[in-house]
Amino acid sequence: MNNRSYLLAIALVCLAIFFPHLSVVEVNIMEARNFITAREMLEYGNWIHTTMNLEPRYEKPPLPTWLTAFSAAVFGTKSLFGLRLPAVLSAVFLVFTFYYLGLQVLKDKKQAFIGTLILSTSFYIVFSGRNGQWDIFAHAFMLYAIFQLFKAFETDQKSWKQWILAGIFLGFSFMSKGPVSLFALLLPFLIAYGFVYKYKNFSQKIQPLLVSLLLFVIFGLTWGAYIFLTDAGSAEFIADKETLAWTNRSVKPFYHYWSFFTQSGVWTYFSFLALLYPFMIKRTENKKMYQFSLFWTLATVFLLSLIPEKKERYLLPVLIPMALNTSFYIYYLIQKSKELPKLDVYLANFGFGLIGFIGLIFPFGVYFFFEGQMSPHWVAYFISSLALFSLGIMIFIWLRKRAFEKCFYGIILFICSILLFAFPMAELLYDNDKFLSLRTLRSIDGMENIDLYSTDRLIPSPELIYDLGEPIKRVKLANQLPQNGQFALLVNDSIPADVRMNFKTEFITLFDINNLKEGKRGHKKRKTLKLYQLEKK
Repeated sequence: MNNRSYLLAIALVCLAIFFPHLSVVEVNIMEARNFITAREMLEYGNWIHTTMNLEPRYEKPPLPTWLTAFSAAVFGTKSLFGLRLPAVLSAVFLVFTFYYLGLQVLKDKKQAFIGTLILSTSFYIVFSGRNGQWDIFAHAFMLYAIFQLFKAFETDQKSWKQWILAGIFLGFSFMSKGPVSLFALLLPFLIAYGFVYKYKNFSQKIQPLLVSLLLFVIFGLTWGAYIFLTDAGSAEFIADKETLAWTNRSVKPFYHYWSFFTQSGVWTYFSFLALLYPFMIKRTENKKMYQFSLFWTLATVFLLSLIPEKKERYLLPVLIPMALNTSFYIYYLIQKSKELPKLDVYLANFGFGLIGFIGLIFPFGVYFFFEGQMSPHWVAYFISSLALFSLGIMIFIWLRKRAFEKCFYGIILFICSILLFAFPMAELLYDNDKFLSLRTLRSIDGMENIDLYSTDRLIPSPELIYDLGEPIKRVKLANQLPQNGQFALLVNDSIPADVRMNFKTEFITLFDINNLKEGKRGHKKRKTLKLYQLEKK
C-alpha cells in the first residue's frame, strides 16, 4: 500500500470509531462542566472570565471550551453530537499526527500504519475521543508539538518552522489542561529521546528554542496571567483548591498504575508482550527505535505514578507511546508469520483467538443476557451479531493459515463493527423507570417562570445543571432567599433546618437523571434532585 492508501484507511477507521452514536452515553461530570461553561459563553458572553452556573470557573484553561462553544453555536447547546464533535476532531488529529510521527521514528510506512490502527482502537483513546473532556485536546496538541520537536532534533539545521509550530502547539496544549501534558507526555518523550538518541548539535538550536518558548508563553500563559490580573481573588482560591486536590483527592499508592497496559482494551495482551524487553529485543530489527518507544512508555507511567492523585483516565498519554511499542510485536508477527518459532505461534494464536472467540459468543451472550428486552434494537442486534460472528469465524480460519496480518485487520474491523452496529444496544442497560429529566421542570404547572435557588451546602451537581439548561441561583444563608412571593428550591437531600423554619415548603417532584436504577453500581445519588416550592411564612 502507498501512503495515500494508508491515510484513506486511517480516515475510514476514524470515521467508524469516533463519529457514530455520540448521543448514546449519558453526559458525565467532567463533560457537564465543559458543556455548561460553553453554554454560558454563548448565552452570557463569558468567553474570558469563564463561568459554570455563572460562578468563576478557572480550574481548566478555556481552549477546549471555546472550541466546544463554537460547535454548539452551529449545532445547538442541546446537541450532544455538536458538543462532543470538537473532542472527536481532536482525537482524529491525534491519530493522524501519530501516523506522521511514526513515519519519522520508524522509517517504515507499514509499521507506522499498524501502530496508528492500534492507537485508534485502544480503549481509552476511543473513550476520550468520544467524550467532551479536556484530556484529548491537551494530548493531541502536545503530540503535534512532539512531532515537530522530533523533526527539529533530527536535523542539523535550525528548523525554524518546526520550532515555531512546536511552541504554538505547546501553548495550545497548556491552554487545554495546564501543565498536565507537559509532565505526562512531553517530559517522558524528552527523557526517552535523550537516553536513546542523545541531543546532537543542540548548541546550534538554542536560538530557535528560545523563540519556541516565547511562543509557548504567548499562546499558553496569556489567559492565565490576565485572569490573575483581573480576578485575583477567585483565581487564587481556585488555584489553592486545585493544588490541594492533587495531593489529597483520589490518593492511590505508587504501584496503582502497574496494570496500565489494560487501558489499551483489545490490545492488552499484545501490549503486555511488547513491554517484555528480554523477549522483544530478540524479535525486532529496529532495536534503537524499540528502546525509544519502551522508555517513553515506562517513563510516562513512572512520572504519573509520582503524583498522589491517580485516576484511570490520567493514563491516556501512556497509550500513545505504548501503541508505538505494541506495533513492534504485531509487525514482527506479520513479517515473520511463516517462519515464527512455536512459542510465537502459540502466543499469536491465543491473542487473536481470544478476540475471535468473543465474536463467536457475542450473538448468544447478548440474546440470553437481554432476553425479552431486544424489541427496540433487533436491527442493531442482527447486524452486529452477523458482523462479529463472521469476523470470529474468519479469524480462526486465518489463524490456521498463519495469516496474522489478516487477523490484525480483523480485530480493527471487530472494533469498528462494535462502534458502528452494536454500540446503540448500550441503551439495553438503561433500566431506571424513575428517570425524569430536569428539562421537564419548566413544563410543570407553576414552574414556568419561577426563580430557581439552591443553598451553598446543597448545590446541584454539574450533570444536573447541564440537564436543566439554565443557571441556578446559589445562596449561603436562608435570609438570602426571596422574602416575598414564591420561588423554587432544588436540593439533593433534605431542606436545611433554618430554611424549613422560615419558609412554607411544598414538595413538587424528584428528578433522577441516572440511566441505571437505584441500587445498581452506576447509580449516583448526586444525579438526583428534589424540587420544592417555597414561600415566606
